[in-house]
Amino acid sequence: MNETLNNLKTRRSVRAYLPKQVEESLLEQVLEAGTYAPTGAGKQTPVIVAVQNPETVKRLSRMNAAVNGNKSDPFYGAPTVLVVLAERSRGTYLLDGAAVITTLLNAAHALGLGSCWVHRAREEFESVEGKALLNEWGITGDVEGVGHVLLGYPAEAPAEPAPRKANYIVRVK
Repeated sequence: MNETLNNLKTRRSVRAYLPKQVEESLLEQVLEAGTYAPTGAGKQTPVIVAVQNPETVKRLSRMNAAVNGNKSDPFYGAPTVLVVLAERSRGTYLLDGAAVITTLLNAAHALGLGSCWVHRAREEFESVEGKALLNEWGITGDVEGVGHVLLGYPAEAPAEPAPRKANYIVRVK
C-alpha cells in the first residue's frame, strides 16, 4: 500500500503520553507541514502556536477543562500543545484552521509521534485569560481559537480503528 495512504488509515488519537518532550527536529517538520495545509484562496489565515513550556501547557489544560466544568487533564499529559488560531475576517477561517489541524495530525503520525485533536479553543481564547495569553504571545487581530493538537510520544498503543460505517460513501455515476 502507498505509504501516505497507509498513514492516513492508521493514524489514531493518542490519549496517553510519555513525559518526554518532542525532539526539535520532529516538531519543526510537523509545524512546517502544517503551513502547507490548504486554505481558502491560499490566504494562509491560520496561526500555529507551539507551546512546550510546561507551566503554559498546564494553564491551557486548566482553561480547557474549565470550559466543560471539570478538572481532569484534557491534554492527557502531552508535553507539546499546538494551538491553531485563525483570522475571522476570512469566510473560510474555520475550515482553514481545520485543514491545518488535520495536516498537523497526519504529519505527526508519519513521523512516529502521537497526536490528538482537542476542541474548546474558541471558548478558551474568548475569555479574559485567553485574550491575555494571545497578547503575551504577540498575536493581534480578530482571531478565533480553532483547536489544539497534542503532540508527544505515545505511552501505549492506540486502539484499533472501528469498522467504517456501511453508508460512509455514496457514489453518483
